[in-house]
Amino acid sequence: MSLQVVRKSIFFKPDSKRVLARYFNINIERTTKIVNRILKSSKQDQTDMLNQLLRNFSKRHRSILDIWEKNFKRTEGRLLDLELRNRDYSQRERLLIGAYFTMEYSVEAAAFFNPSIVESPDQTQLRDGEKRIILSFRATGEGHVSSIVFRSAIIDNELNVHVEEVGRLLEKPKQVKSHRYLKSDFIDKLLQIHDPEKDMLDLINAKLTDSFTYEELRRFVQEIQQENNLDMEGQTLMTHMTWLASSHYEMTYSLDTALSERVIFPISDTEKNGIEDARFVRFISDKGRPMYYATYTAYDGLTILPKLLSTTDFVRFKVQPINGKIANKGAALFPRKINGKYAMLCRVDGESNYIAFSEDLINWQQDVTLLKEPEFPWEFVQLGNCGSPIETAKGWLVLTHSVGPMREYTLGSILLDLEDPTKIVGKLSEPLLYPNAEEREGYVPNVVYSCGQILHNGHLIIPYAMSDHASTYATLCLDDLLDALTNFKPLAV
Repeated sequence: MSLQVVRKSIFFKPDSKRVLARYFNINIERTTKIVNRILKSSKQDQTDMLNQLLRNFSKRHRSILDIWEKNFKRTEGRLLDLELRNRDYSQRERLLIGAYFTMEYSVEAAAFFNPSIVESPDQTQLRDGEKRIILSFRATGEGHVSSIVFRSAIIDNELNVHVEEVGRLLEKPKQVKSHRYLKSDFIDKLLQIHDPEKDMLDLINAKLTDSFTYEELRRFVQEIQQENNLDMEGQTLMTHMTWLASSHYEMTYSLDTALSERVIFPISDTEKNGIEDARFVRFISDKGRPMYYATYTAYDGLTILPKLLSTTDFVRFKVQPINGKIANKGAALFPRKINGKYAMLCRVDGESNYIAFSEDLINWQQDVTLLKEPEFPWEFVQLGNCGSPIETAKGWLVLTHSVGPMREYTLGSILLDLEDPTKIVGKLSEPLLYPNAEEREGYVPNVVYSCGQILHNGHLIIPYAMSDHASTYATLCLDDLLDALTNFKPLAV
């Protein structure tokens, strides 16, 4: 049967006017020179500069004075000149120095893509047939650094999405709290990514306290480096230790921010070059309690690290690395446990779809099973998932992405057995969605891509990206899709 995929005419496009204030990192020598130049300016010149800055930027950012004060403290702590570090700065000097070491960053100037969608925890003040939803996007700005941004919307009975007013004043977390590590757990995780010599391992064991924070670990690493003549292998191990420790943290946003104003921007060393392709899912625990998880790829410029984001309210978030055999791009968590275990779609070899099981959300060391290898011409290059499976009466519905000739990305679908999702019980004999003439032009041509879908009023709602530039969504009757999946007939050879 021919499936009727309905493309909608709502588009989510990058907006260069949405800017975030972030620290402007300059090398120590130049930093000292800049501070000295500011201090040599007359009080009147400093006052005039500060007034001009307030006129130009106070309406572009929430609490710009707090941002400048925070960036002053960060700059002061980096100064090597003891006289400058111990100086008693006036408020005017503090704010002005902070402003010089602040920059605006347009988080979505380059691209607004790879969307995911979940049911919002707030389902109040809705009409019959409506559902409040949260859309997440990968937003990319200068230097191709990616972050996670959100939109709140309502989908009505006719499957039309009504996006709520988008806030203009972007906000980074109000508070970031480092994770406290237990030494035994940390060393276990370190041994998963590095195989140190016994002497180095003994050195680390002797230096580390029973528990510590990221900041304390950085001090331990500096002491090890100063007290020992480390070779290249030893220095690499120290880098891995700080890299691993920076990957755990918690963050909280102010309650007076709109969801669309909260930006999950790279914080740790492991993700300094981007947070990529978050796949959100509303997970229901054994006790029936909902928790929102997102798997995403952290990128530091050289190495990728899968991570798990968790929240109940999209105000407070916890971030943890995912360990084990699924350490590749594109992990997607099932929305509940299966036979007492967590289940995850993943890609181990870079080209095929796998499924993994674990008794805990963070460590995935065993039970990885191949689901599907490239089979059809449009998927000969690679396969992947398009987000978390959706539970239906006939099985776990999974949208997939495939790469074929001319590196064209298309969307397809498979159906997994409800009790044993290692078994494929249905698949399509042709792509579900492929880039049309309007969608194939962009930063990366010939790509349609999704990171999550939901069901609403008997239809599958599919938000998707168009050639790594902007996003839209499509709808499809669920029963029609399930019929097509379960009535699959192989193509004639």
